[in-house]
Amino acid sequence: MKKITFFLIIVGLFTLAGCKKVDKTELSSKPNAAVLKLQDGAVIVLLLENQNVPIIFQWDTANYGPQLVVTYTLQMDKQGNNFADAVAVGAVTHAKELTIVTSDFNNKLLPYLPDPAVPEPIALEFRVKTAVNPNVNPLYSAVIKQTITPYYVPVVYPILNVPGSYQGWNPADSNTAIASLKSNDLYEGFLWFADDNTEYKFAKGSWDENWGDDNADGTLDPGGANIIAAVAGYYKLNADLIALTHSALRTEWGVIGSATPGGWDASTPMTYDVETQHWTVTMDLTADEFKFRANDAWDLNYGDNLGNGILQQDGANIPVPAAGNYTITLELNKPIYKYKLKAN
Repeated sequence: MKKITFFLIIVGLFTLAGCKKVDKTELSSKPNAAVLKLQDGAVIVLLLENQNVPIIFQWDTANYGPQLVVTYTLQMDKQGNNFADAVAVGAVTHAKELTIVTSDFNNKLLPYLPDPAVPEPIALEFRVKTAVNPNVNPLYSAVIKQTITPYYVPVVYPILNVPGSYQGWNPADSNTAIASLKSNDLYEGFLWFADDNTEYKFAKGSWDENWGDDNADGTLDPGGANIIAAVAGYYKLNADLIALTHSALRTEWGVIGSATPGGWDASTPMTYDVETQHWTVTMDLTADEFKFRANDAWDLNYGDNLGNGILQQDGANIPVPAAGNYTITLELNKPIYKYKLKAN
């Protein structure tokens, strides 16, 4: 079988603790910093024909003195983001390499694209996080930069089902689910609850693994009590299966901006269509700019950074090409949020 090897050599990577609490005096007095042998500045193109080929990241483990259980996590993020949204490529313990199939690695890259259907080079940076004990801060290797172009395949994002009274308590219904765009156990999505006091939970496709909230305090409890949305409406749901927290925000959407009748002072309301699951408004616009915002406030708003119809939170203003009457559609029912601006 053909293999692709990304050499990632970690020389003298050091930590301060193991599975047990480690006395610093047990450690080597001259630990060395990390030296990554991943080719800095490399330009790589992934190919669909290699989708089943394993990619191997390799490193040399450190010599700390004591025998410690060290977990190595390979992280990546876009260059310049300072790993604020780091994605774990994978993690291993007491091993000198990490193997990931090309298709799985490619899927981790696609969420970085403004439009996954149009692959383009992504400027990335990589580092290795080492951890030995929850009581000790992790250490990080030096950063290596590469530019990688993925290939397009329809993305199947990990989903977290949201069974509840509004859909017959079906934990396998993928139409009532929220998604993790970065496959990192952070889930987000919008759902319509038609009735007051709608009850729901989170589940992984069946009742075998489900979460509720026993104290209605935003903490997820395995097998916990039903969560209640007191007022009917369109809710933005977030669930963090790492920190075991969740939130629900009831939203009503509008457009605002210099192109709209209310300028930047007041939103023009949109209307939700239960059948299409979209928000729409038909209105006169001037040749200026607008954005989408929820609840007549700026806490949650979307713009378009690249002018490609894909929305980003706190994104750039959306230009209107010419004055006229338009139908504006806001589509928040899929993992990638989009909009349409149609002249009438």
